[in-house]
Amino acid sequence: MASVSLQGISKVYPGDVHAVRELDLEIRDGEFLVLVGPSGCGKSTTLRMIAGLENITGGTLKIGDRVVNDLHPRDRDIAMVFQNYALYPHMTVYDNMAFALKMRKVPKVQIKEQIKWAAAMLGLEPLLGRKPKALSGGQRQRVALGRAIVRKPAVFLFDEPLSNLDAKLRVETRAEIKRLHRELNTTTIYVTHDQEEAMTLGDRVVVMCDGWVRQADSPLSTYQMPADRFVAGFLGMPPMNFFEGHLETADGQLWFDGRDGRLRLDDAPSVWLQGESRRPIVAGFRPECIELLDTAEGVEGQTIEATVQVTEPLGSTMDVYLQTTAGNRLVCRTAASVLEEGKTVAARVLAENIHIFEPNEQGDLKSPTYYGRNLRTLQGQPA
Repeated sequence: MASVSLQGISKVYPGDVHAVRELDLEIRDGEFLVLVGPSGCGKSTTLRMIAGLENITGGTLKIGDRVVNDLHPRDRDIAMVFQNYALYPHMTVYDNMAFALKMRKVPKVQIKEQIKWAAAMLGLEPLLGRKPKALSGGQRQRVALGRAIVRKPAVFLFDEPLSNLDAKLRVETRAEIKRLHRELNTTTIYVTHDQEEAMTLGDRVVVMCDGWVRQADSPLSTYQMPADRFVAGFLGMPPMNFFEGHLETADGQLWFDGRDGRLRLDDAPSVWLQGESRRPIVAGFRPECIELLDTAEGVEGQTIEATVQVTEPLGSTMDVYLQTTAGNRLVCRTAASVLEEGKTVAARVLAENIHIFEPNEQGDLKSPTYYGRNLRTLQGQPA
């Protein structure tokens, strides 16, 4: 096992295309780190630079105590699992798993022992004599995992390994990967665009956009305390609701004032925002933090009046798409119930669930002063 250190790593393609920008990241020995973000954010390029499949334009990459910028992939002591499995179609499962060990001239007895160990761990014993064409997608992915495991590398790299599987297999294989990591405790770097995978697998989640790291934190902290509006909108399904407006101070209280009305932000003026009255801001709150009430139960400063447009039953819960009186869309996730489309309701949002952001879409990465601050943080209290 080994730690991985990325110091000022960047990747620039011809035409001055910046895929990764000055990435600084310290990955602890035994950590499961997930790189997540939309297509083109730089996550796969970062993984390929760690693997040695892409040249590094600038910065220093260390695996353990070794600088590996110019080291050949086979000498980096890493194992990579690809999206398309990358199995040799003419070889059996056993030979696919043994191939890398044979290339390293590992003794046959040792190869047999390591494959037996990995096959038992992944439930592949009955499949060792089959070829890939006789396997299901989930079985092929387990063979790809087994091929990586038998090498006992210092670092595992996963490049969207579950994207070709159906929903049920993704969940099962995801659990298998998490179990394997707990048993092996090998440093793991995992790339995905699926936020659910990121949140369930990672000890730490790194959210990327346009080649920059927007936030690197535990899954729960990233979700509850997003560093900026991009992270807040990217993580969560349905995504966070955003409403534009401005701050207002009245009768010693701080309010969000928008086209759909006012929301009370706290019981006392915010120390952090003193003197900021009329400042343009964006209020954000997650769908699961909204309570739907009858209009007669609406509370001034806590509710927004809206009309039910569409309901999407999800079993024990349902997503409710609403339209406010000002024409804004509002999404709520609530317990499953019968709710008529066209019904007018009061959407209740408590101050403790409101995040405030600057009004621009993503903001200046170099000056994230206001980003990811919920009201407890604004008051100078622990988040």
